[in-house]
Amino acid sequence: MGVWSIIGIVSATFFAMEFVAWATHKYVMHGFLWNLHSDHHKKDHYGFLERNDTFFLIFAVPSMALFFIGAQVGLHTPWLWIGLGILVYGIAYFFVHEVFIHQRIKWLRNAKSAYFLGLRRAHKVHHKRLVKEDGECFGMLWVPMKYFREAQKQLRQNPA
Repeated sequence: MGVWSIIGIVSATFFAMEFVAWATHKYVMHGFLWNLHSDHHKKDHYGFLERNDTFFLIFAVPSMALFFIGAQVGLHTPWLWIGLGILVYGIAYFFVHEVFIHQRIKWLRNAKSAYFLGLRRAHKVHHKRLVKEDGECFGMLWVPMKYFREAQKQLRQNPA
């Protein structure tokens, strides 16, 4: 398998994971596994970890399994590279959601880009609802364009 095929597989998996994360967030986290996700929507969290963090493990299992399968059958198959795409998405998700949006680690506090500000605003809109029903903005790395446009407008009005 050539390097461009590997890059293509990892990239396609990364972008597909945004849809998987959106669907899982909307139909699983706000559905039958709300009991694991609900503490994430509460104003007061109990300590550094929350039940919602279980989803990191749930998403890590397919990635680890694909790494294992890929290691067994060889680098000429896509399994290892799909696992890598899931891992790279998980890392991006961690930095955007946990570090930037929720500030669980105090990095990236002052990022001033329309992209990041749009993500933060959409996530705040999502968290306005403290119950599992009638939510909106379930995406993590891509949200409705109106949030990016609002952020661009905000940055033009307040460039500092």
